[in-house]
Amino acid sequence: MKKIISLFIFTILFSCNSKKGENIDFTTLFEKSNGTETPEYKDVISFYKKLAQSYDEISLFEIGETDSGKPLHLIVFNSGGKTDLNSIKDSTKNKVLINNGIHPGESDGIDASMLLLRNIVQNDSLKKLYANSLLAIIPVYNIGGALNRNSHTRANQNGPKEYGFRGNARNYDLNRDFIKQDTKNAAAFAEIFHTIDPDIFIDNHVSNGADYQYAITHLFTQHNKLGGKLGEFLENKMRPGIEKSLAKKQIDITPYVNVWGTTPEKGWAQFFDSPRYSTGYTTLFNTLGLMVETHMLKPYKTRVKQTYELSFSAIDFSQKNSTTIKELRKNALDNILTRKTYPIKFSVDKNNPTKINFKGYEGSYIPSKVTNSNRLFYDKSKPYSKEINYFNNFNIVKEVAIPKAYILKQGWHKIIDRLKNNNIEFIRFKSDTTLNVEINHVDSYETVKNPYEGHYLHYNTNITKNKEEVHFKKGDIYIPTNQKGIRYIIETMESKAKDSFFNWNFFDTILQQKEGYSAYVFEDIAEQFLEENPLIKRQFKEKIESDKEFALNPKKQLNWIYKQTPSYEKAHLMLPIFKEY
Repeated sequence: MKKIISLFIFTILFSCNSKKGENIDFTTLFEKSNGTETPEYKDVISFYKKLAQSYDEISLFEIGETDSGKPLHLIVFNSGGKTDLNSIKDSTKNKVLINNGIHPGESDGIDASMLLLRNIVQNDSLKKLYANSLLAIIPVYNIGGALNRNSHTRANQNGPKEYGFRGNARNYDLNRDFIKQDTKNAAAFAEIFHTIDPDIFIDNHVSNGADYQYAITHLFTQHNKLGGKLGEFLENKMRPGIEKSLAKKQIDITPYVNVWGTTPEKGWAQFFDSPRYSTGYTTLFNTLGLMVETHMLKPYKTRVKQTYELSFSAIDFSQKNSTTIKELRKNALDNILTRKTYPIKFSVDKNNPTKINFKGYEGSYIPSKVTNSNRLFYDKSKPYSKEINYFNNFNIVKEVAIPKAYILKQGWHKIIDRLKNNNIEFIRFKSDTTLNVEINHVDSYETVKNPYEGHYLHYNTNITKNKEEVHFKKGDIYIPTNQKGIRYIIETMESKAKDSFFNWNFFDTILQQKEGYSAYVFEDIAEQFLEENPLIKRQFKEKIESDKEFALNPKKQLNWIYKQTPSYEKAHLMLPIFKEY
């Protein structure tokens, strides 16, 4: 079915306000400015408020709070009339959630979504077409960044004239915050996401790392990570289906060009969206994720138009395949719940690329007129079309055994808050309880040298494990894995996972030894301890004989003995997460 109302015929559109009996002009600033401007935050919300007042199919909600102090808004289209927020989760309709303005300088989706909903509700054919869909839109996610409006921070961007700033009210990049949830924005998003439980999630962005002919690219969640038949469906049905739909509209699209500081004709690897990112997070609940990345060097008018058309193509695809998608999502959860292991680390399969026809510009390095070196230059007078390698297949590198449950000591309040935010089911021990569990100690890890989103991230984490009887106290947290949030639980609780709570510094206090000793006092204790423990004494001598560095370091020798004694604190390097199998 053809979409009515071309976006780029800028006529003034009126709708009859049935409640107030007056005409309201729903022409957007984007249209009035001939595709060169985007509205301020207050005007975006005012637009949707008027739309909700004028059309029963549109509902407007305020959910949670953001770091800016303002609530997060959610707009819902339902052809059946006003929507009850409590009934959305259990609705059998096709459900699509679109997120805009996570980086408010990337405002393409903000304008595209305003046009999308307005054009649907003002056309009876489109309302009928999407009768089986619930379309939910977050108009502006990063409100603090949207209020920090300027014309300069997007140095490479070709419009609009003014826009918001990337950091939120506390200068967080919200597209690194989905799993750690340092911001109120992320907590409010989690509430929206779990209320809707969308079949498809779309996050609208703008970016460029290289120059090429496309005005728009797509970044689907990595299909091997999504896994199983749901991942196969995304890669073999959804991606090509949306690409073909856009081709019929004469819009060229390519996978997100994950190339920085070089030219793309040698090919590139798919961006791997771990759970810190929006689509990586939504994947944990088996939602099909799509990040849209328009090219910031292309005209704003073109970028918004193509974002708008991609939104329709994705909605059309989701509605046409609604039954299949819902079945695949359910089966994906059932499949994970029956598995014994879960993959937590992947690597690019360099031997199995996908061949794509890429439309680029010839690039070369020419003398810089600014610095005393060469600069990268793309010659737009020399376009090309070449077959290149797109490395979008990944192999599993590391798996973990899925326990029956994780047990968390009750004092870790920040973790418990995040479990609640994400509808993770858990119980508290009603009395002191002793269980045979796996205990994990941090064996080794590395830490970034510079701060990253308010943290010093750990990586390359390794653990040692052993089983013991552990006494848990009344109020400690028992988290069964046999539930919908199993993927979220594993990705956060398994310290070796890239975006685990450990790697995001939630447990850094265990890395610091709290008790110690004075060498001149402990020397006598150590001597007596070795005499009373001949096996440890023999191990100590063997280590001196086999480890030259150790043999030359008396401090290390004494510390080694100390760690064998009852004086050494059990909490040092011991994770407060235990596993029951």
